[in-house]
Amino acid sequence: MSQYVLGVDLGTSAVKVSAVDRQGNISAQESYAFPLSHPQPGYSEQNPADWVMGTAVAIVRLILNDHIQATDISGISFSGQMHGLVLLDKNNQVLRPAILWDDTRTTKQCQEITTQMGERFIDITHNRPLEGFTLPKLLWVQENEPEIWQQATTFLLPKDYVRFRMTGKLATDYSDATGTVMLDADQQTWSPEICQQFNIPLSMCPELKQSIAEVGHISDSFAEFSGLSPATKVFAGAADNAAGALGAGILKPNRVLSSIGTSGVVLKYEANASVNYRGLLQFEDHAIPNTYYSMGVTLAAGYSLNWFKKTFCGQESFTKMIASAAKSVVGAHGLLFTPYIVGERTPYADADVRGSFTGIDGTHQKGDFVRAVMEGIIFSFRDIMAIYDEKDSTFDTVISIGGGAKSELWLQIQADIFNKKVVSLKNEQGPGLGAAMIAAVGLGWYSDFQAITRQFVHLGPVHEPIPKNVAQYQKLHQIYQQVYRQTQSLSHDLLAFRREFN
Repeated sequence: MSQYVLGVDLGTSAVKVSAVDRQGNISAQESYAFPLSHPQPGYSEQNPADWVMGTAVAIVRLILNDHIQATDISGISFSGQMHGLVLLDKNNQVLRPAILWDDTRTTKQCQEITTQMGERFIDITHNRPLEGFTLPKLLWVQENEPEIWQQATTFLLPKDYVRFRMTGKLATDYSDATGTVMLDADQQTWSPEICQQFNIPLSMCPELKQSIAEVGHISDSFAEFSGLSPATKVFAGAADNAAGALGAGILKPNRVLSSIGTSGVVLKYEANASVNYRGLLQFEDHAIPNTYYSMGVTLAAGYSLNWFKKTFCGQESFTKMIASAAKSVVGAHGLLFTPYIVGERTPYADADVRGSFTGIDGTHQKGDFVRAVMEGIIFSFRDIMAIYDEKDSTFDTVISIGGGAKSELWLQIQADIFNKKVVSLKNEQGPGLGAAMIAAVGLGWYSDFQAITRQFVHLGPVHEPIPKNVAQYQKLHQIYQQVYRQTQSLSHDLLAFRREFN
């Protein structure tokens, strides 16, 4: 008889549930998509009930279609989209649609946080207040929906609401809690100072749990709904970036994650909380107890390439489009692309900057443009890594996941621009695998995350930097860095024009 853990990966557009055996094999996977709502420009919301329904449907499919016996599922854990706000009333009923990580309505509230607390806020949280975080969302509801705010007694993060509906237990884990920017990073408690400053009752903050903590069992009602056994143990889980770092084997300070999805993430393991990047990088608790990670975000990484394909390449496949880039050369014959097409977060926290192609002349071909987009995305990652350079926070290996790991050309571009060895994964499963690993360690199948990583995470071939290419990219990156400084004001003026006349 096989035993399984389920990794529930709650994303922005879908939930994916993976059944993983004790040896780390993915025995079955099912997913369920749910809609996004954009009631106004800059607003991004979802109905939390859709997450619960989607998770239950995916689990039912695992049991019925993939013949995973409910009694063989020993544990469940979670990876969840970060920063989203779910507000509950005194009866634990949802008060309004969840406000998601990519919602940008809270610029005013971020400014208020900075005005009221300044550097003290960074001292406490090790982060700056940004539109995506949870605290500004709470303040927006407080200021704009007072009738909702008066009824609110608890807030949860997205995965925590799903887990609550599975178990009846209210809690969050430390990795998601740091993403609210309400956690004292040094004391590892909800910050009384921040809550008092912004009139948020401490009682509204959920109980804090380690990611591997057992928080309960499947309730009888959810067991009937999903087909699961009430004996199945449920573990707290982690924010998607923390779970993704686990699934990629980011457990040592010498490794950095390069993840290209819709957005892009550069993430580094941090052994303790003593490092403080003063908000230039996000600082978060890891899923591994008493460890941390720092990360920078490029808002439009894979999105930039998707935008280019949709706009200029019609029905051409991604494979063919990327192949055209291979016909170009390092530096795309002097063509640069900055991927700021939806604004930027790191190292430029600038919602109004916009992207550009620079250096276009009549000799450029489509392949040059494609290569410029690919290189521009990685240059934006290199800007993030420069913050580590300034702090003497050294590393020697980059683990590449997502779109950047699906192309040999893109892997080599990363190695050459980063001037580091770059490795992809043989069994890339992302945050869902990390969630399953949390359940497996929580159950005691493995003694710790180092032990389970040796069994569950398998590295692919190494791409070494090519010295000639490295030298060329270093010169080009210096030019790339000038583009933001020289076009920032122009970007803002053009965006103002568009808002006024279009």
